[in-house]
Amino acid sequence: MQKTDFKKEMKAFYQPSAKEFAIVDVPAMRFLMVDGKGDPRSAQSYEEAIAALYSVSYPLKFASKKQLARDYVVPPLEGLWWADDMMAFVEDRRDDWKWTMMIMVPDWIAPSMIDEAVEAAKAKKDLPALTLLRHEMFEEGRCVQILHIGPYSEEGPVLARLHDEFMPANGLTYNGRHHEIYLGDPRKTAPEKLKTVLRQPVRAV
Repeated sequence: MQKTDFKKEMKAFYQPSAKEFAIVDVPAMRFLMVDGKGDPRSAQSYEEAIAALYSVSYPLKFASKKQLARDYVVPPLEGLWWADDMMAFVEDRRDDWKWTMMIMVPDWIAPSMIDEAVEAAKAKKDLPALTLLRHEMFEEGRCVQILHIGPYSEEGPVLARLHDEFMPANGLTYNGRHHEIYLGDPRKTAPEKLKTVLRQPVRAV
């Protein structure tokens, strides 16, 4: 049975250059999503959101393999980030950060399969964020992105180049929330080797 790996099938979106910014048109994709607020390093709500997403994503993979004979690698964790006052990011006021954590779901997975996976997860263990989990289509359209290699704390200079240099030079402005795709597991990967796709939806000025 062939196993689909979306990081390889959709290289333009999951494997950008680490040297140059790229403009891409991201198609609509369906995601499992959980919204929350707080410091990702310490907020219990963040930990619960991640647990809920994976508790549904892996049973979906196994159900797809068993019921549909279609296997796939569970896509990477992704996050949308914003704040009511965006200075919260500049000033590192993490308790004010808002986020939507999400994992992509293949288009061949029926909504009923997602509902079944959620109910199965509820029956196995106490996962508070399951009540917040939803699945919906998400379409960003035109975006600028780059691969950041290194600690999350060192993204600042890359984002400054994106926001202050590349976007103005190309007649672009913001058209959505800051988006990160986590290709490495911080629990298993040295900080200097972490790989993160940094993406910003844009539109012409």
